[in-house]
Amino acid sequence: MNSLRRSFLKFSAAAGALAAAGLFKTTHALATAWNKAGFESKALADALKALGASNAASSRDIVINAPDVAENSAAVVIEVTSRIPGTQSISILAEKNPFPLVATLNFAGGAEPYAYVRIKMGQTSNVRAVVAAGGKFFTAVKEVKITIGGCG
Repeated sequence: MNSLRRSFLKFSAAAGALAAAGLFKTTHALATAWNKAGFESKALADALKALGASNAASSRDIVINAPDVAENSAAVVIEVTSRIPGTQSISILAEKNPFPLVATLNFAGGAEPYAYVRIKMGQTSNVRAVVAAGGKFFTAVKEVKITIGGCG
């Protein structure tokens, strides 16, 4: 018998025995409260209000990397990078979607404030990134043109 296979089987059996004995415990994921009002909002203003970002200031320190023209509206790649010190969260909104708020990512201290998501868009629309940092909100906008509808 192959010695590598035998070692793997021994290790697997030992790990299974420890798990069955309760010595391996799963850790609980650290999750924040879900912003139900924000994700259920059907208007951009309501989604921004639910985020607490109604008066977000425009910032050049937020970089949105998205296609100018998206051929597959069912999977539009959006990348957002924040260069604002102390970034706590990045929210991404597609303004003309039936539910504009599509993602919110929270960052612990020291984490790189970078978001990569694939979103579904129904029509040509502005994609807005909202960054929370130091108790203030900042925003940047980029238009993404859709050639074939995806949310309709």
